Amino acid sequence: MWKSIVRLSSLTIKNIKNVKNGTIIMPHEYNRGFDCGGAEILGVYGQNGSGKTAIVDTFSFLQQIMIGEELDQRIADYIDTDSESAEVNAEFKIFKENILYEVGYYINFSKGDNGICIDREYINCAINQDGSRTNKNVFMDYRRNETETIFKPQKRLEELIGKNKDIKTDLIVAKKMAEKSNCSYIFGENSRDIFFNNVSDKFKIYVDVLSALFRFALGDLYVIDNSHSGMISTNVLLPMSFRVDKEKIGMKGDFAVPLMEPFVLDSERKELLKEIVDQINTVLYTIIPGMRIDIKEYGKQALDSGEDGWKVELMSVRGNKKPIPIRMESDGIIKIISILNALIQAFSNASICLIIDELDAGIFEYLLGELLDIFSKSAKGQLIFTSHNLRALEMLDKESIMFSTVNPNNRYIHMKNVKDSNNLRSMYIRSITLGGQEEPIYEETDSLKISRAFRKAGKLLHEERKKSCDGNS
Repeated sequence: MWKSIVRLSSLTIKNIKNVKNGTIIMPHEYNRGFDCGGAEILGVYGQNGSGKTAIVDTFSFLQQIMIGEELDQRIADYIDTDSESAEVNAEFKIFKENILYEVGYYINFSKGDNGICIDREYINCAINQDGSRTNKNVFMDYRRNETETIFKPQKRLEELIGKNKDIKTDLIVAKKMAEKSNCSYIFGENSRDIFFNNVSDKFKIYVDVLSALFRFALGDLYVIDNSHSGMISTNVLLPMSFRVDKEKIGMKGDFAVPLMEPFVLDSERKELLKEIVDQINTVLYTIIPGMRIDIKEYGKQALDSGEDGWKVELMSVRGNKKPIPIRMESDGIIKIISILNALIQAFSNASICLIIDELDAGIFEYLLGELLDIFSKSAKGQLIFTSHNLRALEMLDKESIMFSTVNPNNRYIHMKNVKDSNNLRSMYIRSITLGGQEEPIYEETDSLKISRAFRKAGKLLHEERKKSCDGNS
């Protein structure tokens, strides 16, 4: 099961934040070969408030759902204020030996008296094998309001149950548990136990698909949202996204390192931090010439449990200079350190999908371009990012860039009429001012109105100060 390579093909969202309807498409979406084809990069560009972060937020919620966690009630705040429901449809390709599965996972969220819930979810699949492709058919369709049905289609349900009627009872219980826990029925823990342990030959293909998607969400999907940059800019925490594979046991997550003062770790987390730092240092010195990070130990200190702990601090070392605490480095360098382990994973693993909001935050423009160019030419995994820095438009192919539009019903588009000799950055800026694309990509601002508004605000401020001075006198 671990040998499967899962790749995102596209993501469609409806009624999420200010996106009525929008689809992002990965560069290899239309490639149906059995080779996943190396690195895929997709950068999403657009003016402020045009739906870029909605993509990252959706991936974050999608990951939680696909690993069976309870539905985050914050989703209710993300649903468009004029709507009572929202939709997400993620398309994947699963590469396994000489088989290619084209899989879609659809979710419908709805608001209710008790908060947000999954009203419907289904998975469909087409199989490419031995030179032929099946139709893309739904093999599991759960609907919350259909209390008399476990899931549709009935044929797949019968294949799963077979002659063991106890499985039917278990599936009914799993459905009730998913609704009580407010989690996905398809990916909920109780359902997974039934699906993954099923020995029916007829249902085995679908078990392979479900397990591959679950393991992808659990171990291969990284979502780095704006909270990372927020913690860094407040100089409170350094959240290092990481994955460590050790003796067939993988660990993945965010290792939050306090920046304000030394901190205490148990022996296991101290060893984990050392592995993360060693991986980062392998690349860091080439990005920030001559720099590495060290773990400074202050000695043993008892934990609350009574066990031995170690008081440590992350230090920045450059050449023969005296080490300094990592918090003394710039936000840009700390940002690079926070995402570097995840970038290393995406560079070397074809099944990794890394999503980063505002990749350019604090990173020097030229360095950003170099990193993207290296990734596009040599990496194996997928990278999706949002950015305001236009350097990427000069470094990546046109298929690797999408732009948010003014139209909420068609929120993301590729630039049209782009030739290989064109500078995409220049075309984008020209399209902002002159148009000519499928949709307007910039909601026009009036510099005269802005200037007038600033003068008006300054005049009001001056009058308030004058009143305050007259009152004091």
